[in-house]
Amino acid sequence: MELGATADDQGVRFAVYSAAATGVDVCLFTPDGTERRMPLPDRTDNVWSGRVDGIGPGQRYGFRAHGPWDPGHGDLFNPAKLLLDPYGRAVAGTLRDDPALRAGSTADSAPYVPRSVVVPSFAPAVRPALRPWTDTVLYELHVRGFTAAMPEVPPELRGTYAGLGHPAAVAYLAGLGVTAVELLPVQHSVTEPSVAARDLTNYWGYNTLGYFAPDTRFAGPGCPVEEFRGMVDALHAAGIEVILDVVYNHTAEGPPDGPTLSFRGLDNRTYYRLDPGDGSRYRDYTGCGNTLDLRQPPVLRLVLDSLRYWVTTMGVDGFRFDLASALTRSADSVDRYSAFLGAVGQDPVLRGVRLIAEPWDLGMDGYRVGGFPPPWAEWNGRYRDAVRDFWRGSLGHLAEVGTRLAGSEDLYGLSGRGPYASVNFVTAHDGFTLRDLVSYERKHNAANGERGADGTDDNRSENFGAEGDTADPAIVAARGRQVRNLLATLLLSAGTPMLVAGDEFGRTQHGNNNAYCQDNATSWVDWSTVDGELLGFVRDLLALRASEPVFRRRGFFTGVAVDGRRDLVWYRPDGAEVTAADWYRPGDRTLGAYLDGTRADTGAGASYLVYLHSGRDAVDVVLPPPAGAYTVVVDTAGAATGTRPAGATLRLPPLSVLVLRADEPAADSR
Repeated sequence: MELGATADDQGVRFAVYSAAATGVDVCLFTPDGTERRMPLPDRTDNVWSGRVDGIGPGQRYGFRAHGPWDPGHGDLFNPAKLLLDPYGRAVAGTLRDDPALRAGSTADSAPYVPRSVVVPSFAPAVRPALRPWTDTVLYELHVRGFTAAMPEVPPELRGTYAGLGHPAAVAYLAGLGVTAVELLPVQHSVTEPSVAARDLTNYWGYNTLGYFAPDTRFAGPGCPVEEFRGMVDALHAAGIEVILDVVYNHTAEGPPDGPTLSFRGLDNRTYYRLDPGDGSRYRDYTGCGNTLDLRQPPVLRLVLDSLRYWVTTMGVDGFRFDLASALTRSADSVDRYSAFLGAVGQDPVLRGVRLIAEPWDLGMDGYRVGGFPPPWAEWNGRYRDAVRDFWRGSLGHLAEVGTRLAGSEDLYGLSGRGPYASVNFVTAHDGFTLRDLVSYERKHNAANGERGADGTDDNRSENFGAEGDTADPAIVAARGRQVRNLLATLLLSAGTPMLVAGDEFGRTQHGNNNAYCQDNATSWVDWSTVDGELLGFVRDLLALRASEPVFRRRGFFTGVAVDGRRDLVWYRPDGAEVTAADWYRPGDRTLGAYLDGTRADTGAGASYLVYLHSGRDAVDVVLPPPAGAYTVVVDTAGAATGTRPAGATLRLPPLSVLVLRADEPAADSR
């Protein structure tokens, strides 16, 4: 039976799951707020259902569930609580915190909670075929923040789905050269009472309440489903895929003393992981107070139905799963053979979209980078850490960064995946922006109202001698060069790169590394401060990546000679090849890599020599002989131009990346 509210020409059929309830009422609301309650008469396989004639799309509704009150056993039934439909396709109204929301209160919660809304049926979405992973460049953005201050978007559309689908926004993304937007959560969310009490909001949206409903924060006055679909169509027309950041690990109901809004009141024991010894307590692997229990078939069905809905009806191309390890836990431990991974892997809809894991949670053994099976890709936190440490000069040796630049075969090769599975990133929504990464050495989160307790202290950042903004030209120049170094490293590494909106032109959050509650200029992209030179640099890097197969590998490098040519050769500054001992020698700060374009597995192209130098002093490098001559293509220090023969010595300034194209074959075979 289809769950949720299904409308036809005569009325609406409602269906909701609850195994432990003794009865469920559907509650219909008129525009003035008058409530009409009707028991759902039918119960089949723990699904309560019933039909109401004479209503249709636009009808606002909720549920009230009857059943035992036994907190120690995990039962929290209370018909005084109005509950959102877990399968509701739209939500209307806002949440206002009040004691009536607590599970044990006998006060009616209806005045303080939003309602579910019946929506019409929609034709299946038409989705273009996915481009190859090798050609994919991800761009993480917030729907509101991306266009809230974009002058080319009409004021009434800024910060909305329609704003992101506006021709100006789409043209910018296409012109930049990214191929997919990864949207911070757009499933309907609410702000935690503790955050609202500080007169702030949960801007990021990692506090989901409606897994089928587009968040009304980003919707105009019309139907949010139609507006969202229109945004997706506009992005697809420009060749840009849409990936959603989804939060199925916990819900907005929070810890046991949090609000009762939906799942807790419908069937607490089914939806959540409870402490086996005390049903009034939740197992919390998320740090958010509760964990959804995907071991339960109805909960697993909820998640799978939600995912399929966003693909088939809303038209999205894939998902990034927040704290994905929490979805795979069996009794306590992470289980790569879990029901969730198995169900997704065999699902005819879901196995054909992009699946990206944030491969960790807050539980024991939750850090699982490299531990997800094919066809999953993963945010590679080890790549982020190695690249940050290399460029700030704190990496002990070169082996770790070399492995990450080459696609992290140690993490993804054994499972049969290729470099695509490594989603490489230096920054993300959570943490410093790229500009702040080179401008601050400590977080500046006072505006969040948590007295500095929020946000990581492990920033692996460097301020070059001044904390925050400075007019010192030497510091400004060093920071600019370091930003270019980090971007060049990211966009030319093997794997799938991910940029964060605004990093391509110098966006700052003024040192706030946890701006989750800042729905204001702190988080919004500031289009009035675009660094045009940096933006052009990123566009050129992305064009280089797109045009040259050697930067878009399907498989891992082998280093094995075929007809005398190797796909990858690592070099020291003196022009000799890197030895096993060199990889682990402390203090080395210079690494060269020759990428043979004739051995690229995505098509033949040019060969390139890349040098990364994180030392604070200049170093001379000898151009090695795989090619006869080299032409400078990228120089983050702006010190080198033109063509040089093999064997020539070239000086690398401190903190610099140099990319040279191999223009002539060597006289002798390699």
